Amino acid sequence: MRSRSSHRRTPQAGPRPTRRRTAAAALAGVAALVATAVQAGSATAAPDATPAAQPKPAAESVRLTPAQRAELIREANATRADTAEDLGLGAQEKLVVRDVLKDRDGTVHVRYERTYDGLPVLGGDLVVRGERPGAAESVVKATRAAVEPATTTATVSTAEAKQQALSAAKAEDAKSPDVDRAPRKVVWAASGTPTVAYETVVGGLQHDGTPQELHVVTDATTGEKLYAWQAVRNATGHTVYSGTVDLTSTRSGSTYHLTDGARGGHRTYNLNRGTSGTGTLFSGSDDVWGNGSPSNLESAAADAHYGAALTWDYYKNVHGRSGIRGDGVGAYSRVHYGNNYVNAFWSDSCFCMTYGDGSGNANPLTSIDVAAHEMTHGLTSNTAGLVYSGESGGLNEATSDIFGATVEFYAANPSDVGDYLIGEEIDINGDGTPLRYMDRPSRDGASKDAWYSGIGSIDVHYSSGPANHFFYLLSEGSGAKTINGVGYDSPTSDGLPVTGIGRAKAEKIWFRALTTKFTSTTNYAGARTGTLAATGELYGTDSAEYRAVQDAWAGINVGARSGDDGGGGDGTTFENTTDVPVPDNGAAVTSSVTVTGQAGNAPSDLRVPVDIVHTWRGDLVVDLLAPDGTAYRLLSRTSGDSSDNVDETYTVDASSETANGTWRLRVQDQAARDTGYINRWGLTFP
Repeated sequence: MRSRSSHRRTPQAGPRPTRRRTAAAALAGVAALVATAVQAGSATAAPDATPAAQPKPAAESVRLTPAQRAELIREANATRADTAEDLGLGAQEKLVVRDVLKDRDGTVHVRYERTYDGLPVLGGDLVVRGERPGAAESVVKATRAAVEPATTTATVSTAEAKQQALSAAKAEDAKSPDVDRAPRKVVWAASGTPTVAYETVVGGLQHDGTPQELHVVTDATTGEKLYAWQAVRNATGHTVYSGTVDLTSTRSGSTYHLTDGARGGHRTYNLNRGTSGTGTLFSGSDDVWGNGSPSNLESAAADAHYGAALTWDYYKNVHGRSGIRGDGVGAYSRVHYGNNYVNAFWSDSCFCMTYGDGSGNANPLTSIDVAAHEMTHGLTSNTAGLVYSGESGGLNEATSDIFGATVEFYAANPSDVGDYLIGEEIDINGDGTPLRYMDRPSRDGASKDAWYSGIGSIDVHYSSGPANHFFYLLSEGSGAKTINGVGYDSPTSDGLPVTGIGRAKAEKIWFRALTTKFTSTTNYAGARTGTLAATGELYGTDSAEYRAVQDAWAGINVGARSGDDGGGGDGTTFENTTDVPVPDNGAAVTSSVTVTGQAGNAPSDLRVPVDIVHTWRGDLVVDLLAPDGTAYRLLSRTSGDSSDNVDETYTVDASSETANGTWRLRVQDQAARDTGYINRWGLTFP
């Protein structure tokens, strides 16, 4: 028996609508990766416009062969104890290598998980950057809190944790929930003070028939439910048959199989309306798959196989990544899941994409962008690991929408032209409208155009809206325009225009941020910081691209405009970007800037942009202290405000204060269990 690769044609029935430092103190957080043009304690006017920068090839990731990647992982594993020491981790903390990337200039990014006293630390992941595996020049952490739980002894039984997990599933209308994985003891560090907990995984089906992998985290000392998220990532997509395309199959004897030997052995299986198992590998005596009609089961298989191949090629050719895990191994696809199942999903447990056939089993959800969307969930899981809940869940879902769109543009298929619309062909709404819009997400009636403090409490498919909007603004800019025959009209939350830098640059920035800057707990403020860091590395912090990223985030109400004045106008800004930890329920801390060269008194509209990373902003009291010590209250403690972070620009009447001198930002955490740090703040004199 011998095998060979075959490029098989898929007929269409007819046109269808379509440098190592050894001291922990030398390590810099993600904020230090953003080398802003406005340095701490110095003054500068808003930068002049400069021509768009050319990307720095040295700052892009290289394509690693599986052998090269394995060798880098081996080196990282061999030096992980030294890395832990360099990072200042405690004696009971250990690092576990999860992923590695290498830039053209030799810089290596190693992503680690963490354990404490042998227990997995959920939310303890981090990315270390250095000249080689084991060298620690900078670090991005999912949590700034010290992983030092008060105890690792559980006083709550595993039976209680099981019951709570099942109750959580039933509250979400799960069907036949059962414990798939018994409670395991962990340290929960994704929010607040790290604590010993149980993680329980509940199986069964979600309310719509999607398989369930519900992770429930229970405090092992109090029995309190701390968090819950779904590990099965799903999204409503659409089917657009892509015409007659080349597929790579494998021949064994006289039989052809939908196995892509050129792309990690990706295989496409027929579940034939089943909901479990692998199904049957699509095989046949000829090398022709389907006829373009949904009634022919091979047609959906051809779409899924084609979409997976396009996505593989996109990540390999555009971003230098060979497969979802970067190891050259392909996932697999399952089509014809369930009966009238109007969805598709990615599952880590099977390392596979699964597609339903839609309403009436007439619209299989196997289009290019749906395949790319689901496969990208696998990429996110194996890189940043964005938890599929809260703001990180919205960013997870947006990442799949973003790369679903970019793969569609990459495909350049005339039957399914690239666009910034999600679900525009399947007509799920019954009126010909798309499911989601990236240029103005609120057009779908549920998604949000801009960030607000409660966005983490809504469904991740709708909290993804601001990130989708950001990517569109960064790529194409605001206002009305037509692209590939599709009309768009994108507004901004501050009413000011955004000039796009082009999709090719925007996708590079998002991918680099995802793979080297984001962690499991990244929220919208963290995504802004991460994309600015990525942009600075690729194009420079004084580039038009860097300013465009700032402006696109401001356009969705995350951070200030590139003028750093919070209002988009000119001004002289004094800024401090040095991280200052805010102790949990502890003494107040301060961060200072020194103002010079300003005649007379401060203005009546002194603007104070403040960026504080914190897991419960309602614990905080924030004051601006004038040079003479006069305090101006910016934020009062509000115990009911459970949102993350402070990312605001305040206006202060400081006209009674002398402008020149040392001004300070004072921050105090007045309640227990949550921690954070001052990321950056400044003063802008109009």
